[in-house]
Amino acid sequence: MKVLTAWLGLALFVSCSTLAAQGQSAPRFRFDADWPKPLPNKWKLGGVTGLAIDKDDNVWLLNRISDLRDLELHAETNPPTAACCVAPPSMIHIDKAGNVIGSFDAGDGHGMAVDSKGFIYIGQDTVRKFDPTTGKVLAEVPRAPEAQPGAGGRAAAPRVPGRGGAGPVGTVPFPNRGNPPAPTAVAAYRAKYPPTTPMIVGGIEEVRLDEPARELYAADNYLGGRVMVFDLDTFAFKRGWGAYGKPLSEMSVNDADRAYVAGGPMPKEFKGHLTLNISNDGLVYAADRAANRIQITTKDGKFIKEFILAPETGEGGSTGGVAFSADKQQRYLYISDITNSHVWFLNRADGKVLGQMGTMSQNGGQFMGLHMIAVDSKGNIYTGEVWNGERVQRFVPAR
Repeated sequence: MKVLTAWLGLALFVSCSTLAAQGQSAPRFRFDADWPKPLPNKWKLGGVTGLAIDKDDNVWLLNRISDLRDLELHAETNPPTAACCVAPPSMIHIDKAGNVIGSFDAGDGHGMAVDSKGFIYIGQDTVRKFDPTTGKVLAEVPRAPEAQPGAGGRAAAPRVPGRGGAGPVGTVPFPNRGNPPAPTAVAAYRAKYPPTTPMIVGGIEEVRLDEPARELYAADNYLGGRVMVFDLDTFAFKRGWGAYGKPLSEMSVNDADRAYVAGGPMPKEFKGHLTLNISNDGLVYAADRAANRIQITTKDGKFIKEFILAPETGEGGSTGGVAFSADKQQRYLYISDITNSHVWFLNRADGKVLGQMGTMSQNGGQFMGLHMIAVDSKGNIYTGEVWNGERVQRFVPAR
């Protein structure tokens, strides 16, 4: 009985390995199995593609409804063919106790932020500002009127009750996307919309707000990734840069400058799936997931340094979302790694790896498609998963 009790006590804590040789311990966290509460209305989450903490430490999550499959939507049919489930609204508001306190449907998206007044900013084919109560679109960042060759249509097909999509990556392969676009069409498009184009051209990977400066940062995935900064009030373009703080006018349109092999030299341009976050001391951390790196610049794009994380990681990459520890100095970087299924703990000053949390599993406190990460004012970590995970979890500091 004593052995069993000890085992149960240990099971409350998430496995967190620490690299003691580096002389600094990684923070430790406990998986909170009581958060969130079961969702209402027979809702079943799709892949989590956005997480944001509001001023009251409540959580907004964006989930991708198109990830849900027919077998998950039996309660939508008329008549229902099973007790579960129903597709939820894409935006769900959850309080600190784990209860749903609001929702609205904004369609699929990727990356989001919430301002101090509660307005929601969602990355889609551009960034849109939503009223959190009505779900009404209030404004949107300008974008190129034409989609990239081979990028597909922007609008999702109308939803049919009880009918889902192909399912999350890892369960069902992507459907046939057709032949790649002709190089001549790609070259013509890039000539028409060069890297200096002062609007969104690709899709959005991440959205961040700098309210004191009244600025909105968006990671536009065009040409492997561009950091784009807009006025938060007018949505007018202000500035932008590429890898190593390169001005947009100096970004390359040559795909060879984005070529990267795991463990090899870093590419000259961002490789792909660019996310970002802004520290309290005014630095921008841009995570180039496909190239296993995090680049640090000033808010004006001046390059400072680069951290390389798990460089042997192949397809998928290691550097997903970027979050900071809740202390005023933000001593630690928390990096979500979709491929290795870890939250990495890095010393923010020099990028040294201090430890990691999690492994690939669908058990509570582990990860299957670790995609999004956020931290509240109390230091709790929130994670969102795609693939087979399709859930949000909370980890509480273990003191």
